[in-house]
Amino acid sequence: METRQRSVVKALVWNLMGLAMMTLVGLVATGSAAVGGTLALVNTAIGLTMYILYERVWAGIRWGRNV
Repeated sequence: METRQRSVVKALVWNLMGLAMMTLVGLVATGSAAVGGTLALVNTAIGLTMYILYERVWAGIRWGRNV
């Protein structure tokens, strides 16, 4: 098992890497770092929101649990 602090740091680093890559993709696609950064932030916000909703839905489904 790992500590909560390690898990949080890993998650933050992963998200920062994702933001950087999405900004780069946006820059290449649009030619603008500002547009690329905006795309990255919007993508991260949507992804986080959808993941939280996804986890909440699955938390209410009993199928496949060994309880």
